Amino acid sequence: MNIIVKHYSSSYPSFRPDTSWERENRDVYYPDCVQSLFFAPVLFVRIAKTGKAIGPQFASRYYDAFNFGVLLYANCEDSASFVSSLDHSSFLPFPLYNPIVAEGAGNEYILKKDEKLIFSTSCADLDIKSLIADSLAEASVLSSLRIGDILAIELNSPELLCSKRDGTIKIKSSFCDNEGLDFKIQI
Repeated sequence: MNIIVKHYSSSYPSFRPDTSWERENRDVYYPDCVQSLFFAPVLFVRIAKTGKAIGPQFASRYYDAFNFGVLLYANCEDSASFVSSLDHSSFLPFPLYNPIVAEGAGNEYILKKDEKLIFSTSCADLDIKSLIADSLAEASVLSSLRIGDILAIELNSPELLCSKRDGTIKIKSSFCDNEGLDFKIQI
């Protein structure tokens, strides 16, 4: 199982190991080498059919459910770039929603840090079907998608979430008035 990441500012995907997937809202403690964490909110879909070079017009055949989550990127000592392969850095919660839920214009995704809003979007703001179709097509050009893979589509460029001096922070999210994420981070 792969987590394929469609970056906000690039048409080329990257891949995260399945050990980075956290779906049970467990609190996270990162190693001392992590100096700061950056976050990118994502819309993600579960791949339901194997495919390669998928045309956007056929994308709806290749996924069966979606939800919103967040990816964390670490800035570590002696590292010139972000580290995206940390264990428990891909927060992609369950339950997943039927794609028909994306048609509800009032359905809103809200992401908070210590009860303060850090990101929100609604189904009305996103053309979810087109976003998924285009992202699936781009990701499948370079890599075969398999049943059970997750395609995570960044909705923003990564932004600073916390640093060592912040201590412990709490992350919460909701979609369709249902709780999604609810965990603590300590670096």
